[in-house]
Amino acid sequence: MNQRSLFLQHLAQTSPAPMALEIAKAEGCYLYGNDGKRYIDLIGGISVANTGHRHPKVLKAIQEQLDAYLHIMVYGEFVETPQVQYAKFLAEHLPHSLNSVYFTNSGAEAVEGAMKLAKRVTNRTKIIAAKNAYHGSTQGALSIIGDEYWRNAYRPLLPDVLHIDYNSYGWLHEIDNKTACVILETVQAEAGIIAPQKEWLQTVRKMHRKGVLLILDEIQAGFGRTGTLWAFDNFEIIPDILLLGKALGGGMPLGAFIANRELMIQLADNPILGHITTFGGHPVCCAAGLAAMKTLLEENLIATVRTKEKIFLEKLNHPLIKEVRSYGLWMAVEFENFETNKKIIDAMIANQQTGVLTDWFLFAADCMRICPPLVISDDQINQACDIILNVLNDQTFD
Repeated sequence: MNQRSLFLQHLAQTSPAPMALEIAKAEGCYLYGNDGKRYIDLIGGISVANTGHRHPKVLKAIQEQLDAYLHIMVYGEFVETPQVQYAKFLAEHLPHSLNSVYFTNSGAEAVEGAMKLAKRVTNRTKIIAAKNAYHGSTQGALSIIGDEYWRNAYRPLLPDVLHIDYNSYGWLHEIDNKTACVILETVQAEAGIIAPQKEWLQTVRKMHRKGVLLILDEIQAGFGRTGTLWAFDNFEIIPDILLLGKALGGGMPLGAFIANRELMIQLADNPILGHITTFGGHPVCCAAGLAAMKTLLEENLIATVRTKEKIFLEKLNHPLIKEVRSYGLWMAVEFENFETNKKIIDAMIANQQTGVLTDWFLFAADCMRICPPLVISDDQINQACDIILNVLNDQTFD
């Protein structure tokens, strides 16, 4: 049996029709199939590979940590240098109030930890989340996903969750003395790159006067994706709790929730071990993530984001494209419907010589996702856009 057959037979599937591309190697902004075909990667592992695939500095950090130790003890018990140094580096590049880092294995686990922290700190139970938001697939995170299609099969879920309209003021009166937190994506990802109105997000931030914590999910938006290191920098606010993942690990699995130490320390007592993880903050993952973040800053990649965004926006002009919504190197290219979008995506992947890899959004299936590694060059952008336009010109879409 070939690898694809074994994949379908032995790996639990997440959909009836997975892409099932067999990738032999990844380097920079390219993926290579086992047949040698090259693909321009416009997904970046869903905002994971911000510094590109297998950056030499990240590989070096991984190798050095492999030579020291792998897992030695559950998170928080031993002083492990990669965890300490990465937490310190993150705090140095965040507002002063975000100074305590809890590392997890994934973004979804960071969401879970943040929800627990908000309840613990406020002694309240109500959580307000946005419609068309995505925060992960664990039971707690699923409870705050903003789409009933994804939630319904797994009920009962967490009680006391209110789903509100993003960018709407009509729900603010729902914030009361039972509300622990409002959790929002700083820029909505799976809804198809929906940015908040600055004044609206600042108004939500002011609700802390009622004792309500603001949690911002930057699991996809962080690490330069929007043209600033953190997406909340664009809106002149600071969350009480920040959620990170995806690019946090430089290609390795890692998540984190970050808050003020005065808040975070409350997980350590009454009860003791109020939040615990075996592999969260794995030393190899932290070493890789620290190297990736340093590379992001040292190579000044964030400064190139807006210029590269402009190239995409200028080139992606075609009658079949209804709209392009963007926020930095993060775009939703909207077509008439999912069927059209899927045909275009499949044709891009199948393009001879060089394919272009992309997909769609969970809550905006008519939109093509573009979130390439931030190291993508102008020439690679132009080549990818040319292939997209050639597909649009050459194909017939009913």
